[in-house]
Amino acid sequence: MSYSIERMTVGDAERCAELERLLFAGDGPWSAQAFVSELAGSHNHYFVARSPGGLVLGYAGIAVLGAPPNLEAEVHTIGTDPQAQRLGIGGALLAALLAVADTRECAVFLEVRTDNEAAMALYRREGFDVVGTRKKYYQPSGADAYTMRRPVVGEMRDTKEQQA
Repeated sequence: MSYSIERMTVGDAERCAELERLLFAGDGPWSAQAFVSELAGSHNHYFVARSPGGLVLGYAGIAVLGAPPNLEAEVHTIGTDPQAQRLGIGGALLAALLAVADTRECAVFLEVRTDNEAAMALYRREGFDVVGTRKKYYQPSGADAYTMRRPVVGEMRDTKEQQA
């Protein structure tokens, strides 16, 4: 299946909210208005994976917070249509988010359900490590989350060189 990664627009908000309801029904899925509000923040960067026919297959967002030299990024959301999972869309969306962080030279944080093995595997492949646990983070389900961190790209390179 082919797709392109593009900037999210306000016109994508309803489809993203539809996917949220499919993916995160027990964890307070975002509304279309929540996506619109996120798009209004100048520190936020949102992307969609779009089919050649224009259908949104996935979405992702990141915020870059702070001021140089103390910037950090936080992944706010990432999701792929269940019909389009295992096609590399999540990885492509994450790559778009990480490119934003890398341009600003900042570490990236995110939360992920402790039972979401597929997502954790993706994040580990991209250099994230678990740095903490948030009990009952997801509501209303009460599911726990791991906080994961990906160091600044230069820090990752330095750590790998020290381990070699």
